[in-house]
Amino acid sequence: MDDKIINLDNTVFQICSEYPEAQEVMVHLGFTDIVKPGMLTTAGRIMTLRKGAKMKRIELADIRSAFEKAGFTFTGI
Repeated sequence: MDDKIINLDNTVFQICSEYPEAQEVMVHLGFTDIVKPGMLTTAGRIMTLRKGAKMKRIELADIRSAFEKAGFTFTGI
């Protein structure tokens, strides 16, 4: 099994490009705008999970928990 490692300071675009299944986890957490046409390739190129969490007022612990349940691990925490 390949390790699925996410850095909170990588852009949403980078994360979803490397791990397409991460998009579903993000949507479930409340990052619903990333499924709008063009958002992932525009705003997603500058938005990181850390910035998005602050903007959407989502606790980093909640993000970490949701991704860990989906089989991911984190760096940069």
